[in-house]
Amino acid sequence: MVSTAQLGTTGMTVSRLGFGSWAVAGTGWGFGWGATDDAESVATIRHAVESGVNWIDTAAVYGLGHSEEIVGKAVAGLPEADRPLLFTKVGLVWDAADPLAPPLRCMKPASVRRELEDSLRRLGVERIDLYQVHWPDTGTPLGTVGSASGDIGPDATPLEEYWQVMADLKAEGKVRAIGLSNHSVEQLDAAERIAHVDAIQPPFSAVRRSAADEVAWARAHGTGVIAYSPLVSGLLTGTFSADRVAALPADDWRATHPDFTSGLAANLRVADALRPVAARHGASVTEVALAWVLAWPGITGAIVGARRPAQVDGWIGASALTLAPADLDEIAAVAAHAGSGPVRP
Repeated sequence: MVSTAQLGTTGMTVSRLGFGSWAVAGTGWGFGWGATDDAESVATIRHAVESGVNWIDTAAVYGLGHSEEIVGKAVAGLPEADRPLLFTKVGLVWDAADPLAPPLRCMKPASVRRELEDSLRRLGVERIDLYQVHWPDTGTPLGTVGSASGDIGPDATPLEEYWQVMADLKAEGKVRAIGLSNHSVEQLDAAERIAHVDAIQPPFSAVRRSAADEVAWARAHGTGVIAYSPLVSGLLTGTFSADRVAALPADDWRATHPDFTSGLAANLRVADALRPVAARHGASVTEVALAWVLAWPGITGAIVGARRPAQVDGWIGASALTLAPADLDEIAAVAAHAGSGPVRP
């Protein structure tokens, strides 16, 4: 059974693990994970829901709309009472004529409203449960995945303007709750002065801990926290090695990302530090990595991807795992040499 928590003050009760649909977005765009089988992706999403996951996180840009379409197909076949909550993101606009080019970070009001209508259509719903700004608007192309790179261009939309649009969509009933992904504490403060930030979505894991200040901000403001990349895109599953990274296909974004190149050795050492903890608990490395994230004060839930039903079975039990102080200390001793930020919940 997957444990649950309240998502801030939204009134939504969410499972502490949610299904992330980036990895099922398919190929043919700049940040794909390689080829996928759509029928298998639908089966995987449904298996996650049957296993107790009650929310799915996606984004318009994943697969340039394809991920939302897959999610829409998966939930359309479910009884109304079993349908999961649907969370998606806005603000990365792609060029259909050049699908491999980095998408533009754009939150212009007209663009936001257009993206929303497209997402509603692809998902097959009349309201989004949580609508999130994917990245701060810089008016420039998205940089490396997982980074905040990108100079602010002259066409950037001020946060105050785009957050007001998000608040308006909530007031109009188009979305149930609104959130910010990849935004700093300073930006969260600015948004909160306009309308409550219902949820944030930062990267957070035993390797990537730099968003601890944002998580603390959310805890102090009654804001839900959905952590993304808790497994560092697979590195903390215990199944990666230098040989596996070398064998990644060219259309898998991980093949050239620093987490899998210059930072690979340090990240794999963190994964190795999870093995004895997992053995003591009779759990998997994946489950321990997720339990570490869920133990952090203020974190509501974590997004976990899967491309096959069996992969869901490998992480679904993590929310029931409680790590002891000694476990956290053991992991912290190694995590201190990778990433940045505090090393222990």
